[in-house]
Amino acid sequence: MSNRYGQPYRNGGSGDGGRNGGYGGLDQQDEDYDPFGEGYGSDQFAPPRQANTRQPPAIRNAPPPRSAQRAYETSSTAAERQIGKVLELIKQEWPAMCENDCVPVQLALQLLDTSSVGRAHEYRNFQKTHQYLQDSLKNIVHDYHQGFNSSIGTFHKIQGSIQSSQKKVRALKESLAASKTALCTTDPELKKLHATSRMYDEVLQTLHELDDLRTVPDQLEARISEKRFLTAVDVLQNALRKLRKPELDDIGALSDLRSYLANQETALMDILVEELHEHLYLKSPYCQERWQNLAKHQSVFNEAYGDSPAVAPFHNVLDSIDWEHSAAEDPQKNPEADTFSYVTLLVESLNKLGRLEAAVDILKQRLPVELFAVVNETINDVDQKHPSSLRGGSSSINGLHMYGHRETRMRADVIYDLLWTLYGKFEAIAEGHRVLHESIKALIRREGAGNNSVLLGSFKELWNLYQNEIRSLLHNYVTTDADVYQFSSSPRPGVGLNGKPDLSREHLFKFAEADAKSVEMATEYEALDGIIRSAVPGLTSSSRKGADNKKGSMIIPRSEPVTARKGTTSSYGSNQQPGTYKSLVEPSVFNMSLLLPPTLVFLQRLKNIVPPGSDLATSTLTSFLDNFLVNVFQPQLDETLGKLSDTVFGEADAFQQDTDWSHVARRPIFKGTTAFFTVVTAFCRMLGTIPHDQALSSLIITQMLRYYDRCFSWYKALVTKTQEESSTTQTLRASAVMALEPSEIHELLQKLLKSDKPDFTLLEKEASLLMARTNEKKLEVSDVIQDRDTIQSLCLLYTSMKWLSVKVSGMRHITRNETDSSRSSLPKPEKKRWTLLNDPNKATAEEGPVYLPMTQDTVQSFDSILSSYDELAATALRTLHMEVRCRIVQSLHTALSPETAPYLLDQDVNEPDPQILALNAEMVAYDEIATRFLRAREVAFVRTGLGVLINSYLVGNAPMVGPMNARGCGRMQLNILVLQQNLKNIEEGVDLVRAANYYEMFDKGPDAIVDRAREDAADKAKEADQAEGERFKKEGNSRFTYDELKILMELCFSEQLADPERGVAAAAKRQMADKLLNLSEHMWQS
Repeated sequence: MSNRYGQPYRNGGSGDGGRNGGYGGLDQQDEDYDPFGEGYGSDQFAPPRQANTRQPPAIRNAPPPRSAQRAYETSSTAAERQIGKVLELIKQEWPAMCENDCVPVQLALQLLDTSSVGRAHEYRNFQKTHQYLQDSLKNIVHDYHQGFNSSIGTFHKIQGSIQSSQKKVRALKESLAASKTALCTTDPELKKLHATSRMYDEVLQTLHELDDLRTVPDQLEARISEKRFLTAVDVLQNALRKLRKPELDDIGALSDLRSYLANQETALMDILVEELHEHLYLKSPYCQERWQNLAKHQSVFNEAYGDSPAVAPFHNVLDSIDWEHSAAEDPQKNPEADTFSYVTLLVESLNKLGRLEAAVDILKQRLPVELFAVVNETINDVDQKHPSSLRGGSSSINGLHMYGHRETRMRADVIYDLLWTLYGKFEAIAEGHRVLHESIKALIRREGAGNNSVLLGSFKELWNLYQNEIRSLLHNYVTTDADVYQFSSSPRPGVGLNGKPDLSREHLFKFAEADAKSVEMATEYEALDGIIRSAVPGLTSSSRKGADNKKGSMIIPRSEPVTARKGTTSSYGSNQQPGTYKSLVEPSVFNMSLLLPPTLVFLQRLKNIVPPGSDLATSTLTSFLDNFLVNVFQPQLDETLGKLSDTVFGEADAFQQDTDWSHVARRPIFKGTTAFFTVVTAFCRMLGTIPHDQALSSLIITQMLRYYDRCFSWYKALVTKTQEESSTTQTLRASAVMALEPSEIHELLQKLLKSDKPDFTLLEKEASLLMARTNEKKLEVSDVIQDRDTIQSLCLLYTSMKWLSVKVSGMRHITRNETDSSRSSLPKPEKKRWTLLNDPNKATAEEGPVYLPMTQDTVQSFDSILSSYDELAATALRTLHMEVRCRIVQSLHTALSPETAPYLLDQDVNEPDPQILALNAEMVAYDEIATRFLRAREVAFVRTGLGVLINSYLVGNAPMVGPMNARGCGRMQLNILVLQQNLKNIEEGVDLVRAANYYEMFDKGPDAIVDRAREDAADKAKEADQAEGERFKKEGNSRFTYDELKILMELCFSEQLADPERGVAAAAKRQMADKLLNLSEHMWQS
C-alpha cells in the first residue's frame, strides 16, 4: 500500500524532508541548538495558506448538536473518530494553529524560545501532537482504500443490470402489442361458452353451499378456539338453517354433518357455561389482575402495599358498558382481556343459542362449592407465601402479640394478606355477578320479555354464603373450641361430675376416623343418595358428579359454620381436617383489630355492588357481626385478658429491666410494665374498633388494680429481710420502715420531695432525727440493703410506676355512651353503629392516640389507681433516699467504734480505714445506679444532704471515738479527707469542713478550743441576720455548740485519763475541769 500512494506519507507530501511542505520533517534534529536533548524540529515555514472558506472561530469551535454528535459516533469509523480527536486536541492545546491568520513562523519562534515567556517547554507536546496527526491520517488512508477499489467493480455491475432491464422492457412492450392485436379479433365460440356457464351456475351454487357446509366444522372449531363465541353461534345457526333447506334434504352425505352440528350445539352451550364459570369465579388468568388490583386498592392504607394501584371504580365500569345495544366482537382484540365485556358477550351468545336460563341455573348450583374452593385456595396460597417461621408464632406470652413488635407485624402481614386477597376475590366475584345481572336485565329489556326473576337471580344467596365464610374466618382467628365451651352455661361434653374430663369418653367416635373407601361406607352412601333423590328430586345432581366429586367432598353444612370447622381452630398448625379451613396464625382475640378493618371495608364496598332494587337490604350487611361480638368475642376477650395479665404478672423477668426501654421511655423501666402497658394499649386500641361496652373498660381497670398489687408486693419483697436476718420485731429494712410508716422522718421526707429547691433546714433536721433514731437503736448490717441489684430494682420500680401513671393517664376519656352489658338493668341498643368504626387506619395505626372510654362512675376508680401508682413510686424514691443515709450511718458507726478502729495509736497511719473505703465505693456505686435510672430531680433528691449528714454524724458522735491521741486524730482527719474527696464527685458544692475543723482543734490543744469558743461568741451577733442554711455553704464559718466543744475537750484529755497511773489521770481531770470552766464562761456569756 505504501507504493500505491508514492513515497511514504509525510505532512505536506513533499519529498525534500518537508521543509517546504508545512509540518513535515519534524523528526529531524538541529545540531546547533537542542536544549532538551532531543532537538527541535527544523520546520522554518508554515504550510501554504488556503482560501478563507472556514467559518468564524466562535461558530467553528462550537460543539455540534448532541443528535448530530451521536449520529456521527455511531456511523463513523475508528479512524474518523481518531482524526476528530486530533482536531479537538489541536483546538484545545494549539488554538493559534486553527486561526485564519495563523503565522507558523511566530509559533516556531515561540517553541524555540526558552525564556519564561517562550513555549520551548511545550515542544515535546507539539511533537506528540504532530505524530498523533500523522498516525490518524495514515489510518484514514488504510481504512478507505479498500472501499475505493470495490466501488469500481460495483459500478460495472450496476451498469450491467441497467442494460439487462432495458432489454426486458423492450420484450414486454412487444408482448403487449401482440396481445392487443389478438383481443381485437372476434370469436363465435364465446357465445357458446356463455350459454354453458349459465347452465352450470345453479350447479355451482349448490356445490358452493355444500362446500360452505363442509368448512363449517373447521370454522366452528376455529371460532371456539379464538373465543369468538358470537361468531361461532352465528356460524352454527347459519349452518343449521342451510341444512333445513328442502333442496338439501335428499343429500344423504349431510346426515353426519347434521348429527355433528346437533352435538356441537350442546357442546357449545357447555363451553359457554364453563367460560362464564371461569370468569365469574376467577379461574381464568385474565381475571387475576382485576382481583389483585382490588385487593391492593382495598389495602392501600396498609404500609405493605405502598401506593394505590390504578383501579377503575366499578360504577365507571358499569357506565362504560353500552347496555342499550347488543354486544359485538372485535376481531382485533382478545375478547378475554376485558372480563366484564367478555361476560356480556357470553350472555349474548347463550341467549342467541337459547340456553341462557339453563346456564344461569347451573351457575347458581355451583356457587357454594366455588366459594368454598376460593377460600381454601386463597388460604393455601397465603400459606405458601408466608413461611411458618415468619408468622409471629408463639412468644414468651402465649397469645400476647402486641402492636409494634416484630411478631405482631408478621401476624398482621399474614392476616392482611389473607383478608385483602380473599375480599378482593369476593369483590371481583360480586362484580362479575353484578355484570351478569345487568347483562341479563338489559337483554330482557331489549327483547321486552318482562321481569324474569329466574334469570335475574338473587344476590341474597351470594351474601348469605359470604356471611358464613366471614363468620368462619373470624371464629378461626379469634377464638378456639375451649374458649367457646368455657363460657357456655351448659356442661362440657366429655366432662364428668367432678369437672374433670372423662378419658374413656374423650375419643368416643369421630367421622374423620371412618374409612370412606370401604365397601360398607360406599354402600351406605349410595343408599343415602337414593333416599335423598326419591324424597327431594333435584337436590343432588348427577350430571357433574364425576367432575365435582373432589370439590363436593369438601362441602360442609353452611348452617353451622362455627361448629363444623372447630377441628382446626383449637390448635394452630394442626393438620387440616376435611371440610375445614387451615389457620395460618394462632387464634387470639387481639386479632380482632386486624380482622375487622378489612371486613368492614369489604362490606362497605359490597354495598356499592349490590344492584338497586334487589331483595338484599344493604343496611343489614353488618347485622351478623353483632351476634358474633356478643356471643363469641366478648366472653373470649374476658378470659383472654385475664390470662394475659396473669402471664405478665407471673413472668420470671417481669421485674427485670426491659432491654428495649429506650424505644418507649426516657429512663429504664420493668419489662413487665412495658408488657402490661402493651396489653392495655392493644386492648384500648381494640375498643376503638368495636362498639363501646363499659363492661370491657371495667375489665381493664380491674387488671390495672391487680398490677398495682403485684408491684407493691414486689416492693415489699425487695425491702423485706431474709429469714436469717429478720427478727421477731421488725421484718423490713430500716429505710423502708421510715419510708412507709408514719413518723416525723416520714413527714420530713414528704416535704423534701415536694420542695423544688434544697431546704437545708429540713436536711439538718432529718440528719439529727436519723442520728437520734440510730443512736437509740443501732443499725445492724441486716437493716441495710447490701445487694446493688435491689437498689437498681427500686429505681426501676420508681421509673416504671411514674411512666405507667403518665401513659395510662393519657388514655383517660369520658364517654356519654352508657352501654354496659354486665348490667342487665340498662337498656341495650338495638343496633351497633358500625359506620362510626369503618376506619381502617384506626385499627392499624400504632402511633395514633389510644383512649379508654369510661363513664363518670368508672373514671373515679381509674383516677384512684393512678394515685396508687404515684404513691408507690414516691414510696420507692423515699426508700432510696433513706437507704443511702442508713448505709452512711451504719458504715460511720463501724468506723468510729474503738472496737473496730481504735484511735489510740502508737504510730502514724497513712492509709484510710477499710470501712471508709468500702463506704466510698458503695456511695459511688449507689450514685451511678441512681444517675443511670433516675432523672436529675430525683437524683438530686437522693444526693442532696449527704454532706450534712456526715458532718453531723462525725461531730455529734465524737464520744464514740475516745480515747484518742494525736496519731488517732490524724487517722480521723485522713478518713474525713478521703470522704470529702469522694463526696465531691457525688454531691455538688459539698465539703466536710465542719468535721475537719472540729478534729483539727484537737491537734491544736485545749487552749485552741477555748479560743474558738471566744471567737464564736464574738461572731454570733454578726451572723444572726444571715438566712438560716447559709452556714452550710460557707467554708470555715460554722460554729459549734457547747456540748460539741465539751466532748472535744474531753477527747483532748482522753489519753491521760485512760493512763493506768492515778497521778496522771488525776492531773488530767484537774486540767480538764479548769478548761471546761473557761469554756462554759465564754459559751454561756454568749
